Amino acid sequence: MLYKPFQDLKLSTLGMGNMRLPTVGERGPIDQEKARAIIEHAYHQGVNYFDTAYRYHGGESEGFVGKVLSQFPRGTWYLASKMPGHMMNYKDGKLGFQGYLAGEEVKSIASIFEEQLEKCGVDYFDFYLLHNLCETSYDFYTNEELGVVRYLLEQKEAGKIRHLGFSAHGRADTIGKFLDHYPDTFEFVQIQLNYLDWELQDAKSKYRLLEGRGIPVIVMEPVRGGSLANLRPDCQQLLEAARPEDSMAAWAFRFLQSLPGVQVVLSGMTTMEQLEENLRLFSQDDPLTDDEKALLQKVVADLADLVPCTVCRYCCEACPQGLDIPKLISMYNEINYNKGLGSLSFTLNAMEEKELPSACLGCGACEKLCPQSIAIPEVLGKFNKALQST
Repeated sequence: MLYKPFQDLKLSTLGMGNMRLPTVGERGPIDQEKARAIIEHAYHQGVNYFDTAYRYHGGESEGFVGKVLSQFPRGTWYLASKMPGHMMNYKDGKLGFQGYLAGEEVKSIASIFEEQLEKCGVDYFDFYLLHNLCETSYDFYTNEELGVVRYLLEQKEAGKIRHLGFSAHGRADTIGKFLDHYPDTFEFVQIQLNYLDWELQDAKSKYRLLEGRGIPVIVMEPVRGGSLANLRPDCQQLLEAARPEDSMAAWAFRFLQSLPGVQVVLSGMTTMEQLEENLRLFSQDDPLTDDEKALLQKVVADLADLVPCTVCRYCCEACPQGLDIPKLISMYNEINYNKGLGSLSFTLNAMEEKELPSACLGCGACEKLCPQSIAIPEVLGKFNKALQST
């Protein structure tokens, strides 16, 4: 098992995510026998970072993971969980759940945190995160009257949190703004990072932001929910020709091994076979070569059919509406690939009408300045039409 230092700790580079444990039936409860065997085997093979959250597996994950890990000496494993602020609101001094938790009772931030400690059967969390900092949760997490961050810092001072961070599905500028709002507060950040989202979700900007600030990156969705482990046949053939013995998942994990700012790669392993393969892949450091990186870029271009925006921003200088055109094109690429909004809904719900593609006048001033000759009004028109149909 590969390890990397994190302050005074040594963390396994492969971490176990506990959002996709085996279940009884497609949407049933956790299959406790199979899930226990996977967690125990991961631990015995050197995995020491285990990630869960308040509502994983309908709230079942925290208690189950904590119970399984409790059989091992406490100092030999590190448990991470999260405050579900992205599913909460605070209005007129009243705290409540939203989304599919709407209507469920919540007394306070403290009551949730204490409930999590009790469910996990621990006196402290090794790693604790604000769950999903994004454009729609930013105001909740920065609300000084509610004081989420202040409360968690108090728990850290009391020894109930060893290391504080946050996960994020927001854009890079949102992450940067949040870090500036709370300087020298967060010790790590968890982001969705893989070779497809490097371009598609502009994960490269998030990674470079964090690397530039010296903040370790915890990776979620390294194979994008399994889609990068099962590529389209033509793309798979390109990679198999270069390294016949490698699986598609190996390419995804080797891409992440090429990024020195990555601390832990979380993998939600549903089967023992997935675990065994990941253990093998993280038994030796094998980063991509420059030629292999170029090959992956070709695969991404074939997979996503991206509008080739280079974010030079010349187009923005001519836009009479002041639109952030590169941002909109990036979002169009993502929605076009996903065939749906996905995590883009967080960003879109926080945008004003004047910022959306519907504000485009179709004047063409931007297109005249584009070095890539992108038909920008046409792209924004397609983006607007896609939004109207969702």
